[in-house]
Amino acid sequence: MTGVPASAAGGPRTAPVVRQGQAGLWNIANVLTMLRLVLVPAFVLLLMHDDGTDPVWRVFAWAAFAVAMITDVFDGHLARAYNLVTDFGKIADPIADKAIMGAALVCLSVLGDLSWWVTGVILFRELGITLMRFWVIKHGVIPASRGGKIKTLAQGAAVGMYVLVLTGPLATFRWWVMAVAVALTVVTGLDYVRQAVVLRRAGLARERAVRAERDAAR
Repeated sequence: MTGVPASAAGGPRTAPVVRQGQAGLWNIANVLTMLRLVLVPAFVLLLMHDDGTDPVWRVFAWAAFAVAMITDVFDGHLARAYNLVTDFGKIADPIADKAIMGAALVCLSVLGDLSWWVTGVILFRELGITLMRFWVIKHGVIPASRGGKIKTLAQGAAVGMYVLVLTGPLATFRWWVMAVAVALTVVTGLDYVRQAVVLRRAGLARERAVRAERDAAR
């Protein structure tokens, strides 16, 4: 999810092909991704313990969520820095990202701590953008923007604060953090849609040009 902002890199770009054989499955980046997947059910059990009313168990849940978010940063960085990108990682990493965030949002809404519309907006955006990436992947990769990274940070901070039992000014502050996260979610989502449309149009134009050249050469 790390990349140069589209504005600085000239918009969506094609990505180099990295095959599974170039890096073993059991590398540190993939292990961190697997750890994040394992943390999802553990986080849910901790958060929902005693119907989510025990502040101590919610601190444990927050710790599991924090570890998952931190490993999300490190596994991608390690994979790119040490050429540990694998087919497994390319599939499992976004699944792990969406799983931990989705689980947290749904659980918080079930507990009544977070409005369902907030959960719906964030999940719709995240799942929609993931599907859109697959939709245009044959034409190239939509690079992660700076706004997208800030959005992820805001979401993680906001959800983490909702996992904890906060009262008074801190409870008010977390509401504003979540409001910022939702706003960034919508704005960056619309920008990704724009990039996907531009990328697909450019890809289709290249395909038409190639076909035209082949037809002219016959």
